[in-house]
Amino acid sequence: MDLSYILNELGEERESYFNSIAPPIMQTSNFKFNTVEDFRAALADEYQGNLYSRGFNPTIDILRKKLAALDGAEDALVFSSGIAAITVPVLALLQSGDEVVCVENPYSWTIKLFKEFLPRYGVSTTFIDGTDLSQYESAITAKTKLIYLESPNTFSFDVQNLEAVAKIAKEKGILTMIDNSYCSPLYQQPIAHGIDLVAQSATKYLAGHSDVVAGVLTGKKELLEKIFNKEYLNIGAALAPQNAWLLLRGLRTLPIRLDKISETADKVIAYLNAHPKVEKVLHPFSQDNKDLALAKKQMKKCGGLFSIILKDADLTKIETFCDGLKHILMAVSWGGYESLIIPACAGISKTDFDATNNRHVLIRIYVGLEEAEYIIADLEQAFSKI
Repeated sequence: MDLSYILNELGEERESYFNSIAPPIMQTSNFKFNTVEDFRAALADEYQGNLYSRGFNPTIDILRKKLAALDGAEDALVFSSGIAAITVPVLALLQSGDEVVCVENPYSWTIKLFKEFLPRYGVSTTFIDGTDLSQYESAITAKTKLIYLESPNTFSFDVQNLEAVAKIAKEKGILTMIDNSYCSPLYQQPIAHGIDLVAQSATKYLAGHSDVVAGVLTGKKELLEKIFNKEYLNIGAALAPQNAWLLLRGLRTLPIRLDKISETADKVIAYLNAHPKVEKVLHPFSQDNKDLALAKKQMKKCGGLFSIILKDADLTKIETFCDGLKHILMAVSWGGYESLIIPACAGISKTDFDATNNRHVLIRIYVGLEEAEYIIADLEQAFSKI
């Protein structure tokens, strides 16, 4: 479908709601029925009928149609958070005795899911680097039911070969799932590469205004309906209609926001690559990325997220630099209008910090919608303090 049609028209039957341009927020918990037979039919199929907004809601239905089309998927489910869009399908698809192969260093709460939560219920996970296909072959056993990817990941930006991993998985009857939050559907479509399920934090680029927490899962309708009828309804991780409406609003400007963010990020990265106090810039399209060709094959662009390592980095230098920023905000997440920074050391106790560990010294930067010169000036005055 044409992108403009998806964002501005798909699912929007304006004549059914007074020809208003913006769709209404159906802020209701439940829906009434005129006959017992109508009620019976709705109870038998909550996946696509108005019964109770924990399952189906008209405002959310518009959003689902758009998100599925953006991903090139048959259907979509939306959730109250990005981690819910990861956790609920994983719980629906696995049972005691199953095994998962997962790439190293995914989102922190994904790590907790696989390392701490699932083992309590008899599900084990093997973590692999994921950049070498032989690692998948070695890690897979007869009990492997899911391969979980995050490409690129969101701190060191490692990429995995989606098409090749999907091929390995399909040959062995294993499902594949990816967190595609870094790219958004505009810059990478994993389903086109053979991946079964695509999860995203809709809090990021899709919403784009730092005022919504949400998640999305896309894939084949048969698979999503299975997830919906069990764990989705039972756990109750549905998105509220108000947040669905805010997401619809955010989608209207997604292409121009992403283009602006990417253009500005390229200028900021060029500045950082030339800076004498920067040891390295980590970015999927960096010229020294060993998987640059693969990244460019799978991704259209990168957006605004990357990391840097300071020269001779130690804890004091990292903290002084980050504390010295005046306009770039120190906060989690990304994808909004504001530029952000996260030093990896913030999640590490001072006694455990190791300056020789590259992951400990990473500083993640997100470039928002400010002008490049404004961001660069703030970085420069912070560099002057170290």
